[in-house]
Amino acid sequence: MVRLPQAISTPAQCANVVCLGHIQASAKVGDTVPEGTFNYIPWTPELEDGRACGVPNKLSTEAWKGKKVVLVSVPGAFTPTCHANHLPPFVSRYAELKAKGVDVVAFLAANDQFVMSGWGRFSGVKDEILMLSDTNAEWSAKLGLELDLTSRGMGMRTKRYALILDDLKITYVGVSDLCL
Repeated sequence: MVRLPQAISTPAQCANVVCLGHIQASAKVGDTVPEGTFNYIPWTPELEDGRACGVPNKLSTEAWKGKKVVLVSVPGAFTPTCHANHLPPFVSRYAELKAKGVDVVAFLAANDQFVMSGWGRFSGVKDEILMLSDTNAEWSAKLGLELDLTSRGMGMRTKRYALILDDLKITYVGVSDLCL
């Protein structure tokens, strides 16, 4: 059984930042994920320089056909809770997830692919975790997992959620209401 690394943050640790409140998802176990295409920048050694931007690419959900995927979505790269508490456990426990039969680990946010690539590089992700851009949270909206933060100057975002997929079928869905 695949278990997701636990985040250690609490709402109390997020004082003075945006809180998301109670969140529900319309996606449920047994659903097939909708088709979608994400922008991303594949990691290459040249990106370690810090001055290189990388070449944008596209990844379709069809690439996950026949695979076990752990997909974690966050409202934004570099936001306090996501940056400090959500990405690091997946980086440090990546080998553990692979040993449990996970084929793909991916992080998703509505940030553009350059920001996602930069966040991945800053966090030491390299080529282990895909850092995907869900532009305008369009794919997440198909799952009922988008979040409108336009009143807070952040635009449309993805909710903080995790999915485990097996051959494009959702076997786990979890949605968090922690602060940004």
